[in-house]
Amino acid sequence: MKLCMVGAWGHSIYTLESLPDLPEIELTGLYSGNTDSPGCLLAESQKLGFTPHVYADYVAMLDTENPDIVSIDGRFDEHAFMCIEALRRGIHVFCEKPIALTLSDLEKIEEVWKGGSAKLISMVGLRYDPAMYHAHKLVEQGAIGKIKLIYAQKSYRLGIRPEHFKKRSTYGGTIPWVGSHALDWILWFSGSSFETIFATQSCEDNFDNGELEIAAQCLFTMKSGVLAEASIDYLRPAAAPSHGDDRVRIAGTSGVIEVRGGKIILIDAAGEQVIEPPVPDRKIFSDFVYDIEGKRPALADARQTFDLTRACLLTQKSADEHALIHFSAL
Repeated sequence: MKLCMVGAWGHSIYTLESLPDLPEIELTGLYSGNTDSPGCLLAESQKLGFTPHVYADYVAMLDTENPDIVSIDGRFDEHAFMCIEALRRGIHVFCEKPIALTLSDLEKIEEVWKGGSAKLISMVGLRYDPAMYHAHKLVEQGAIGKIKLIYAQKSYRLGIRPEHFKKRSTYGGTIPWVGSHALDWILWFSGSSFETIFATQSCEDNFDNGELEIAAQCLFTMKSGVLAEASIDYLRPAAAPSHGDDRVRIAGTSGVIEVRGGKIILIDAAGEQVIEPPVPDRKIFSDFVYDIEGKRPALADARQTFDLTRACLLTQKSADEHALIHFSAL
């Protein structure tokens, strides 16, 4: 299968790290994604033994290369356009999240997807994090009984953010960008969709980063009755030992499971135990390719991608408008 790649603005590494395991994939085209040059993406491709043609125009790349798959990691505000152009041509899409910055653009993507047969998923690669992946298996196996409560945390170092992070029109908001992982964990662990949303956020004290929200808090009721919360911030100190501090706590009727610091803490009737998770036997882009080939289903699919993106955009809307949003009323 032929693959084309766009940009390295977010998680293109998910695609690159899988290519050595996918001899059936040939990387034939690169588009920089509206940056000055393909830069590291071209260099990394060449290290893997590929000699892709570099394009200055995305549509020209699709028309010339006619790839089977496109990996989209370009400008956030161009994700929707890029998804639509690929899906119209029957090209499978692996896209950075969120796949759209507006609900209207999301609807346009969904309409084109429904009219074709191409597959689509967003880069929810943290489902494949060893601790998250193994904790999900334990929850599925009933380790904590019936889930009642989920808390998810995404805390990042701010660092020096590029200009596109400083404008809502090109960034989309901290809830859809950083918070998408937390909302995805809530959807994934609960196995349920959202019923109500209330969120709040702040741009104050954001170290002169324009419209970038430095912190957000989100409360959810799931259709299953599970209560959930997402805490999102760029307040992790620069001296912290890692860029991110990802945490999930799931409380059930017979136990509590937590993921923090790359480990799993399970408390049940037998007491507390700390579990060192094994490395998963799958990666997100490989999973997507195997799904396309009919070998096995990936951990995410197009329907979950649309549900997650819609939830992120509606949570952002709730925070913008200080409003409680009922999914059932939409």
